[in-house]
Amino acid sequence: MSVRAYRSMFTSVAVLAAALAVAGCKTTGEHTGSIGRTALATAEPSPELKRAAELQKRYERNPKDPEAALALSDSLKALGRDADALAVLKSAADANPSNAKVLAAYGRTSLKLGNAGEANVVLQKAQAAGAQDAKVLSAQGAALDQLGKNEEARQLYARALALAPDDPAILSNLGLSYALSNRIGDAEATLRRAAAAPGADARVRQNLALVLGLQGKFEEAERIARQDLPPEDVQANMAYLRSMMSSPARWQKIKAMNG
Repeated sequence: MSVRAYRSMFTSVAVLAAALAVAGCKTTGEHTGSIGRTALATAEPSPELKRAAELQKRYERNPKDPEAALALSDSLKALGRDADALAVLKSAADANPSNAKVLAAYGRTSLKLGNAGEANVVLQKAQAAGAQDAKVLSAQGAALDQLGKNEEARQLYARALALAPDDPAILSNLGLSYALSNRIGDAEATLRRAAAAPGADARVRQNLALVLGLQGKFEEAERIARQDLPPEDVQANMAYLRSMMSSPARWQKIKAMNG
């Protein structure tokens, strides 16, 4: 995670947080989100690439088949082609407007690509169609945080945690939401809880390091950051946090990170 990662920290996923280090998106030479045989046919063959080519053939035989679309989109995301996966899911959602699985995947992929407004609308539709799982609720919470609707976001995180207590990704999103509202004590407490939860990953720990650094607790922040980052990245992130701390408008900068 680099300085840039800190600057965009609050876009996390589950997806944020689950998410959430976003792979680079590729296009096929037509426009972002287009799907083309050429990229699959001419790229260096690999098991995942071969699987994607087969799934694309299946999808092209019946583009309205939701399971074919979901399988192809998952394969494209595994190849780093998130924009193409989004195009597949959008088409599938248009053809299957009441399919909760398709809508949930479409909404979460939109969020991963930074389309918070679109993600919020689609994830609402997914819930109306029956997708009430913790990941969908947390993803919509992350979208709302990016749209500046922090109180509404935290209501969704509470619902998500009722379904998945102590889930570190959801807790991490909640902690960042508190930080966006300048509730730094709540942010730290929640992120400590997230980092201590089973399954907590590097993203969760770096979010905790971020909030500690924003309070001037640089020694502890650096110690946590070193668990996952090379020394040069740790030094760069600490320098960035120190520069933020010296700014009288640091909370405005934090909110500017959101999206």
